[in-house]
Amino acid sequence: MVTLGILGGGQLGRMLCQAALDLPVRVRVLDPDPNAPAARCCDEFVVGDFADEAAVRAFGADCDVITIEIEHVSVAALKALQAAGKAVYPDPGALAIIQDKGLQKQFFELNGLETAPFRLAGSAADAAALVADDPALLPAFQKLRHGGYDGHGVRHLPDAAALTEKGFDAPSVLEARVTYAKELAVVCARTADGTIRAFPVVEMVFDPHTHLVTALAAPADISAEIARRATDLAIRTCAAFATVGLLAVELFLLPDGAVLVNEVAPRPHNSGHHTMEANHVSQFQQHLRAILGLPLGEVAPRSAAAMVNLLGAPDGGDGPTTVHGLAEALALPGVSIHLYGKTRTRPHRKMGHLTAVANTAGEATALAARAAGMIRIVGNS
Repeated sequence: MVTLGILGGGQLGRMLCQAALDLPVRVRVLDPDPNAPAARCCDEFVVGDFADEAAVRAFGADCDVITIEIEHVSVAALKALQAAGKAVYPDPGALAIIQDKGLQKQFFELNGLETAPFRLAGSAADAAALVADDPALLPAFQKLRHGGYDGHGVRHLPDAAALTEKGFDAPSVLEARVTYAKELAVVCARTADGTIRAFPVVEMVFDPHTHLVTALAAPADISAEIARRATDLAIRTCAAFATVGLLAVELFLLPDGAVLVNEVAPRPHNSGHHTMEANHVSQFQQHLRAILGLPLGEVAPRSAAAMVNLLGAPDGGDGPTTVHGLAEALALPGVSIHLYGKTRTRPHRKMGHLTAVANTAGEATALAARAAGMIRIVGNS
């Protein structure tokens, strides 16, 4: 039996473990939190820092295949494990590029993958000098090159005053703020022999303050031609990175119909959660198939769908988790709820998600919104 090691025990690791139960694989998980969501879903849970080289090397020594559910892991350890003969997915070289948003943007540019204009800054002074030399750089989004996730490490800079007041004093990307019609995403899977299959394009809705995905609709409300362009760009991006497993590609659809790559993630992604109910194969099953050398599954949808993230209530406090309205939401036909087993909640913390399936994306979106409105997650401090 193959032993699979997963770096990271968050909700994505939990759902990977759940999908792995149907396959002849033994799952080990490494995470610093002994109460991580995946802790109760794997064959062996190891408490350790997935960003620590020694911890990852020791953990990987007892695995046949190693994958990730979070980007912020030790690339040095993964390179050493790969050199020792372990199967490591995503490829550590590709992961090193993706970990650094500056290298990621340069990679898009070098490989002819359409993306928003950008400049790199090493510090607040560098950013200010760039803007002083070319005021047209603003308005922009400033993104930390390292360590950002779920909207953290992103600042909107409408003008030079905002750069002075709240800009990052660290290596960053100044990315031109493009006017877009929609934010789209395509989750691709690639096997070791280069076979790529892409799930249908979805449309994402982001919270303008937290920069978190709050909901998605599948399929996206776009023309067949736009869907073809978005899928083509996602597949070209996946092929350029040439890594095995999933690659989620976030995209901007411009008013003129052009499509740009925004960012990528080499793992299961929030934009693929609806596949658990709506598609013939889920993104988690597809990732496992790719990295274990199994045939990729059918990506076609069985129905339209919508997904809503379930967050800690804004005024719900910080403490042990209580979920209200679960039974009422589950009573709605077509609604499925996935709670991540996090023992503590806080305002805006991602605690789970729900999906709704229906005949059309519009019907699914309305059903998902109705169900989400019934649920309130609070912390009893």
